[in-house]
Amino acid sequence: MITRIVTVAEGARLTRSVSIGTHHLTADEPEPIGADEGPTPGELLLAALGSCTSMAVRALADRHEWPLERIDVAVRFGKQGEIVKNVGLTGDLEPAQREQLLAAAGHCPVHRLLAREARIVTVPALLAEPEASHV
Repeated sequence: MITRIVTVAEGARLTRSVSIGTHHLTADEPEPIGADEGPTPGELLLAALGSCTSMAVRALADRHEWPLERIDVAVRFGKQGEIVKNVGLTGDLEPAQREQLLAAAGHCPVHRLLAREARIVTVPALLAEPEASHV
């Protein structure tokens, strides 16, 4: 999986500015604990999974020139904390094609990463303080 560095800068209250290459977005929490300036971190995670799933399914359909007209993915957290992913396929597809497309939905890189419980390493960053000017 090719990736750019994602940086997160603190804003007011719980609002965060997220930069990914030349792209910028905002993460936040709903009121009353946040200002609801953007999706929550959990919602961004679900968006990553849904986007990746849709891309993987589309790539497979296009590679085989299958008549997939549309793919819809809805992702949410279930009551037990599990992730529930609904995948809708529209098009004149054979049952075997649908089966392969749904299998591809479970093999996108984000799905595989989440399913294997990725190890996360936290590394302290030493930020240099600006030097006081000696006048």
